[in-house]
Amino acid sequence: MATRAEDLRDPSGPGSAGAGRGGPGQGGSDGSAGLGASRAPGVFGEDGEFGERAALAADAEDSVCRREEFLLPPAPGSCRYPEVAYFAGNSLGLQPRAVRAALAAELDDWALHAVEGHHRAAHPWLPYHAELREDAAALVGAAPEETVVMNSLTVNLHLMMATFYRPAGERTRIVIEDHAFSSDSYAVRSQAVHHGLDPDETVVRLRPRPGEDCLRTEDIVDYLAREGHRVALVLLGGVNYLTGEFLDIPAVTAAGHAAGCVVGWDLAHAAGNVPLALHDWDVDFAAWCSYKYLNAGPGAVAGCFVHRRHVTDPELPRLAGWWSTEQATRFEMRPELVPVPTADAWQISNPPILAMAPVRVSLRMFAETGMAALRERSLALTGYLERLLAEVVRDRPLEIVTPADPARRGAQLSLRVIGGTDVADAADAAAVAARLHETHGVLADVRRPDVIRLAPVPMYSTFHDCWRAAAALAEEVNPV
Repeated sequence: MATRAEDLRDPSGPGSAGAGRGGPGQGGSDGSAGLGASRAPGVFGEDGEFGERAALAADAEDSVCRREEFLLPPAPGSCRYPEVAYFAGNSLGLQPRAVRAALAAELDDWALHAVEGHHRAAHPWLPYHAELREDAAALVGAAPEETVVMNSLTVNLHLMMATFYRPAGERTRIVIEDHAFSSDSYAVRSQAVHHGLDPDETVVRLRPRPGEDCLRTEDIVDYLAREGHRVALVLLGGVNYLTGEFLDIPAVTAAGHAAGCVVGWDLAHAAGNVPLALHDWDVDFAAWCSYKYLNAGPGAVAGCFVHRRHVTDPELPRLAGWWSTEQATRFEMRPELVPVPTADAWQISNPPILAMAPVRVSLRMFAETGMAALRERSLALTGYLERLLAEVVRDRPLEIVTPADPARRGAQLSLRVIGGTDVADAADAAAVAARLHETHGVLADVRRPDVIRLAPVPMYSTFHDCWRAAAALAEEVNPV
């Protein structure tokens, strides 16, 4: 009997009922060329619970995956599969096939209409960002007026901190996680300096408990209860880039507010990855990029959320520019702006249309599929990959550092390579990852010195991709 997608998920875990629902999704990487010639050792053969046939059967029944709508890089010539098994979508998502036509249409409108394209293009440029508003808001659980697509992630964080980081008296600290993405670290330290403060004293980096890799919610809440009177801003990552941990956003936000702090979130690894409800969770502000799980291309235009209670407050200080003022009087060129009661008031400049077209395409795909279906599929994929990797790490110098609780992680499993040169003659995690790609066509992401990140992205990754990754690791990392 063929193994169904629901048979590959942990029956005791969240979302165990009703797995991904059948259909296309192989996109040329169906593994058929490799059946009967598997080099995978042990349990990762052709048949059995963790066999290649079971993974392919699950993919055949999956109707949520939209793999055929994306372009995948070819696998190296030595690999027995035509395309890579792509696990680096948490760094850069794959290109949707529809993007090329969307860009060509904007170029055609530019050629046809020139400046009149601001009003006469198929997607008029003057209000272009407004076309993205509803889909972006739905993605993060916000009202449309609370959401704007603009700039890049760190620029948006700086614009938010210009409004919401107002150190005064003893309330000066900014709280981030110790494993915060480096750009966030640079941003908050520079904000401290901008306000004449010592960044080493102002920026507090919350660390996991000794011997642990992930922050515990209770430890964050405890710190805020004890030291919150000194904290002006809490700015954490919704999903940690290194470990894949999904923080308890509503609990931390509530604890920050109880201590009198402003609470903002970097959602670079959360938007398009996990369900979000920013308005209902009472988040003050949030920012995210669009080039990871949102698949809008390298350096894609980012997004921003500002809670309704703030967007209707005209007294809040903001950095301003041409696009900060109301559209109706923008071309009157008044010396003083008229703020709008939406997140648009934090815009600075007119949007880059050629860079926003891929975002429009991507957001439409998410609106069509829905985060609920993507999260359900993500739980199935990541849970399946976890069970495969459990067989690999059992007797190899590898460990999974991502939380085992599915509710506490996104579409990512991070592996630590233990032992340096003792690991299959590898110098570090980068060497292992290089062999995964060059020999097996498994493209993973490395964070030096010792972490390999695997992101089974629910929009396009397959169960067979997960099987390929586990089988490749089993072959390339020697047991101890």
